[in-house]
Amino acid sequence: MRFILIAFILTHTILNATTAIKHKLNCNMTVKYKKRPKNVDNLSDFINEGIFYSRIRLNSFKFDNIDDNKDFFIAGLGGSLVYKSAYLNRIGLTAGLYTSQNIGDKKQDLASDYHSAKDVLNRYDVVTDDKFGITSLAQLYAEYRTSKNQLKIGHFLLETMIAKSNDTKMIPNTFEGIYYKNLSIPKTSIKTAFLQKQKLRDHTHFHHILAYGDDATDSYSKWTQNDDGAMHRGLTLSKLKAKNIKDEMYLMEVKNTTVDNLTLKLNYTELPDLLSYAIFDAKYKINTNGFMIIPALHYMQQFDNGAGTIGGANLKNNTVAYTNADSLSATLVAGRLDIVKNASSLRLGYSKTADKGDFVTPWRAFPTAGYTRTMGQTNWYANTESYMIRMDYDFSKAKLLPGWRAMMRYAIQDFDDNKAGVQADNRVLTFDIVKHFKSIPNFRTKLRAAFVNGDKNTIAKDNSIKADPSYNELRLEFNYLF
Repeated sequence: MRFILIAFILTHTILNATTAIKHKLNCNMTVKYKKRPKNVDNLSDFINEGIFYSRIRLNSFKFDNIDDNKDFFIAGLGGSLVYKSAYLNRIGLTAGLYTSQNIGDKKQDLASDYHSAKDVLNRYDVVTDDKFGITSLAQLYAEYRTSKNQLKIGHFLLETMIAKSNDTKMIPNTFEGIYYKNLSIPKTSIKTAFLQKQKLRDHTHFHHILAYGDDATDSYSKWTQNDDGAMHRGLTLSKLKAKNIKDEMYLMEVKNTTVDNLTLKLNYTELPDLLSYAIFDAKYKINTNGFMIIPALHYMQQFDNGAGTIGGANLKNNTVAYTNADSLSATLVAGRLDIVKNASSLRLGYSKTADKGDFVTPWRAFPTAGYTRTMGQTNWYANTESYMIRMDYDFSKAKLLPGWRAMMRYAIQDFDDNKAGVQADNRVLTFDIVKHFKSIPNFRTKLRAAFVNGDKNTIAKDNSIKADPSYNELRLEFNYLF
């Protein structure tokens, strides 16, 4: 029965092979709808005039850990089936069913070592039920929509500077709550949301948005709540319950393009009695002598409203060499410069976190994204400095290789050597190759490779030797939307 959804999607593909493209992927793998349901005036058409959006995808991961024998190969085969009803009195319904079934290694003892590939399976199900697949109703919401207003209630995708769908593998990151977007002010969008649950990509069910599982009766409870790599291991569910704290999120984000070529974004987010955030992002486009030059600046402040006292300054509960072991106040400054000409582009990026606390951001919108974050890396610990160079080339635009695009990134990550709870320094080199097919415009394949070379002999302030962070990784993805 576990492959019923895959079989249905494959059958649906054959029957609809000539159907026009209804949705597509942008460069970040986020789905963009090209065709939406129409407005109707009766209940029958409300259902019958709805649209199914289908997707088949395969993600495979080959991981080579330099120091030990925890190498693995995992491949997830699955897809999604999203239904959007027509709009009756501007009200519509959306339901999205997703599945990922593992066709690679099936080793229970490697569950905690699957690293980025864990998102094709549910680690808790692996170790408790020997189940290597996920099938989840990740989207289910009611929507009210006009030309300038959008209201969602239920389980939905979200795209903001603090929380995102991050749909780069098999199943997107989704949230439970209320979302509202307004476009009434010219050249301005305002997003607001109240979020009370989250479903990370490798979870079957919705869980706490900022609480780490610590049920004493369950050896694997750490994988039942928010176990994202950027989650604070000290903000446990039992500690929050003892203090009667509900981990709920309130956010507002404003985007403005009033000034020509200038894009400004402001975000304020709060989790009462825990943390709050203020984010500013600006970019400006300059056209000169055939070049597009785009400088950008990013500033992020994390305010400690009580979380530091509960969990401490470090994400992994090791506060050796932190300036204030009980504070999660944090500051990040990042900048970049893009230089674009025809089919090629160059990006120079820099980021620096203050020597305070670590950033707690387990909602898949990474603090250094777009500036210095590379594939699978976390570089927003306290007192971390990062540099990145990125080069892109669109072979199709240059009329050399139709449908081909390539990207290379090289990052230098300088972590605080004294902090025992922070990884050792490393150098990261990644390559991405994307191929679109003109004859099959809704099919896309992507190959990614990462080579991480880390310091082997870093000694922290407590005289412990940090683990060597070196590894190599290869990812191959296929996407077909119909």
